[in-house]
Amino acid sequence: MFITKKHIPRRAVLKAAGVTLGLPFLDAMVPACTAQAQTAAVPKLRTGFFYLPHGAIMYNTSHGPAMDKWTSIGAGADFKLGQILSSLEPYKKYVSSFGNLENAATAGSVHAFTPATWLSATRPDTGSARAHMATTLDQVIAKIIGQETPLPSLEVASETIVQSAAGGGGNYTTLSFRDAESPLPMEHNPRKVFLQLFGEGDTPQERASIGRETDSLLDLILDGTKAMQRDLGSSDKASLDAYLESVREIERRTKKAEAKDLSAMKVPDAPVGDLDSFPEQVKLMFDLIALAYQADLTRVASYIMVAEGTNRTYNHIGVPDSFHPVSHHANDIERLNKLVKIQTWHTEKFAEFVTKLAATPDGPGTLLDHAILMYGSNMSNSDLHNNYPEPNILVGGGAGRMKLVGQHVVLPERTPIANLHLTLLQKIGVERDKFGDSTGTIANV
Repeated sequence: MFITKKHIPRRAVLKAAGVTLGLPFLDAMVPACTAQAQTAAVPKLRTGFFYLPHGAIMYNTSHGPAMDKWTSIGAGADFKLGQILSSLEPYKKYVSSFGNLENAATAGSVHAFTPATWLSATRPDTGSARAHMATTLDQVIAKIIGQETPLPSLEVASETIVQSAAGGGGNYTTLSFRDAESPLPMEHNPRKVFLQLFGEGDTPQERASIGRETDSLLDLILDGTKAMQRDLGSSDKASLDAYLESVREIERRTKKAEAKDLSAMKVPDAPVGDLDSFPEQVKLMFDLIALAYQADLTRVASYIMVAEGTNRTYNHIGVPDSFHPVSHHANDIERLNKLVKIQTWHTEKFAEFVTKLAATPDGPGTLLDHAILMYGSNMSNSDLHNNYPEPNILVGGGAGRMKLVGQHVVLPERTPIANLHLTLLQKIGVERDKFGDSTGTIANV
């Protein structure tokens, strides 16, 4: 029930809830080329996690090493990328690939919790009625570097992750958990992603007008609840405090947005929604992430490039088969070659994104110089649904934190993927000596 006659009208609360979804978008308006970014003493690190289902064609099919199309070899001048990764050749000095990674947390999952365990390295409690796993790597990082931007992190996908072949869109088909019980949705509608970044409205003029209305609404909510707080019971007061904490977070993001100047950036009008062309959809999501990095709207992004249970076809590269069914290749050479084509195409789209970052100035360097990007899968041989060895690489200069030699690091057999996660956390400056089932860090990265 309402406690006083000065209660917040239900209409205003609903509107505020809508703002909660839209305000972070307004924050997203600061180009890395502004004076503030250029004069910053330390480059701002961006991180990204780019997920491909169904592993990669490696040496563990019945055809052995002769069929391995993923694994790179060598280091430095002798570093040679695997066939699937060859589109990254212009940037190979930024690439570190890893052999013998394992993620025990995903063993036996088939598809039901393979995505979520990629960045958690923690087996979920699937017997619980509620989601229960662990905070994922991207969200640990977001808590460290995400509060400096309007949007602490961005989670996107090229298509819906609600698919019957992957648990019907259960709790563990996402990449990101804010905490042990809070899975984050992966947004596949590019219009919603755009509005999340830049605010409600199709044009800059509309967004500016809505932003002014938002400021007024926040002032109304915060001022209007001060008097009523003293009259509330303990339960209602706790509920109101939780709500106001969300409002204050909106206010924080709004203030950051107001301090931004996007006049030096060309911000496009909002997309209309999901695109009919899958290649264009994949590219648009990459473009939105690049724009968010450039505008310093977020420094942490996660992207499911195609969903775990997908039936997506690839006619545009001469593969009319659905990705998920063909992933059950049964060691058939024709199916294996189709999978190589699909995996190569996705890497090419990622390489185009890397090219865009490399061409975008960011203070004393480029966005690629100041990024750490993890690209790969949480599966190995898709026909067996196994988890060893897993195909994963790192790309980027890490704002001086990464060794730019280009290398394939052959790790001890069955090295936990959590060792890679822990290494990244320490690179970013997170003080901890354990993540998931880690046993240590990886040297020379």
